[in-house]
Amino acid sequence: MATTLQMILSQIAARIPFPNLDMDRLSRIMRFLFCRKVFNVTVDKESGETMFGLTDTSKWLLTDNKSKSLVPAVLMATHPCSMAARNCLSTSVAEGGARGFSRAHGSTFYDFQSKNYEYTRVFGEAMACNSRVVMKAVLKYYKDGFNDVGTLVDVGGGSGAAVAEIVEAHPHIKGYNFDLPNVVAGAPKYPNVTQVGGDMFANVPINADAIFLKWILHNWSDEKCVQILKNCRKALAEGKGKLIIVEAVVRRKSERLFDLEAQRYEMKMLVLSPSGKERNEDEWKKLLELGGFTRYTIIEIPSFLSIFEAFPS
Repeated sequence: MATTLQMILSQIAARIPFPNLDMDRLSRIMRFLFCRKVFNVTVDKESGETMFGLTDTSKWLLTDNKSKSLVPAVLMATHPCSMAARNCLSTSVAEGGARGFSRAHGSTFYDFQSKNYEYTRVFGEAMACNSRVVMKAVLKYYKDGFNDVGTLVDVGGGSGAAVAEIVEAHPHIKGYNFDLPNVVAGAPKYPNVTQVGGDMFANVPINADAIFLKWILHNWSDEKCVQILKNCRKALAEGKGKLIIVEAVVRRKSERLFDLEAQRYEMKMLVLSPSGKERNEDEWKKLLELGGFTRYTIIEIPSFLSIFEAFPS
């Protein structure tokens, strides 16, 4: 249910820090947002003024509840660096070669981040924001899947926040966060989580009952993904263990909101990633088989991402 908080246009304008705000243009934008169900509208019985209220959509844009706010993701999407890359999409399609981000900034997305710390901060906050939302769904809808796991390795886990959440919910698990040495060097300490530096393209140096890959493989080409999967396979006990992948599954004909979001991310990958892409189930099946995982199930969660539970050959 939407909150009962409602404001008239002049109250909204008073909270926007621009002294020369154009009220007519603001009203037209608010009308558009109402049509897109970002706000609801009622008419005050006494004054006759239009009052705007929050909907379930706009509650995601509040900043007073960090665990449910998508504001960092919106700031990332609308950042000038991101917008400039999107403007190069048509050229990258027409001419091939470098993708949108590289054309706009003269370097790949990852190289650019290493030199532009402000953009890196915005990107990191956006990824942390997405992770908080997704992990709530993973822990709720896959909670029994962690019951038989003693040792869990999060490959490409960044700061380790995701595996820390899993270990907190399932204290019997010994967690490892595996990422590049410079990433884990600055990572915070979490109870029952060990930070391990290395290169997932070289090897995964921890024997595990389960390996967790959340939103990693879509960043890489098929060849790179197979390389990562093979290294994960080697880290699992022979004939045992499992791989837990959290990724989007592109469904071409679906009209579900979550599936449409997965398709939108396909466009983002064409702009931002040097070689990555979103994949449909057939493409995921092929990658898993090449990586040594011939059995899998897909578990749907209330997210544009799904959970793959894959088992070695």
